[in-house]
This record gives sequence, C-alpha cells and structure tokens, in this order.
Amino acid sequence: MPEIRPITDLRNTTEISELCHKQQEPIFITKNGYGDLVIMSMETYERKIALVEVYKKLAEAEKQITDGIPLLDGQEVFKKLKKKYASL
Repeated sequence: MPEIRPITDLRNTTEISELCHKQQEPIFITKNGYGDLVIMSMETYERKIALVEVYKKLAEAEKQITDGIPLLDGQEVFKKLKKKYASL
C-alpha cells in the first residue's frame, strides 16, 4: 500500500529520508488534501528507471517480431561477443 503523507511532514527531512530508504518505494505527498509530489530514494529512482528501460527494449523487440524482422540466435550472439571481447 502506498505511503501518503501531508506536505508538512517534509519539515522532518531525516524521517522522510529514512522512510524512503526503508520502504524502497515512492512516497506520495499531498497538499491541501490533493496529490502534489512523489519522492523516493535515489536507489529506488534508478531501479525504476532501469525497469522502464527494460520495458522499452522489450516493446522494441516485440515490434521487431511483429514487423517480421528475423531473430538472432542467442548462442551465436554470445559466441561473437566472447570472441570480440576475450582478448581485452
């Protein structure tokens, strides 16, 4: 369940920071009873952004399949990568 806090709670920055790190989820801040802000730890933000990138790449791959672009063989791709980077 999301954590919802009034904007006045932002006065206690230490408590809010600890809560962000502990819950590892965004905290929703309200102002005059309405949603206003979302805050989260940098780790949570980076994790969310990385997940968005994964979803974006999956959508691109699904579009390529739909468009009939031939798939690459995974084993061949890894062989080429190993050959290319083995000497580094």
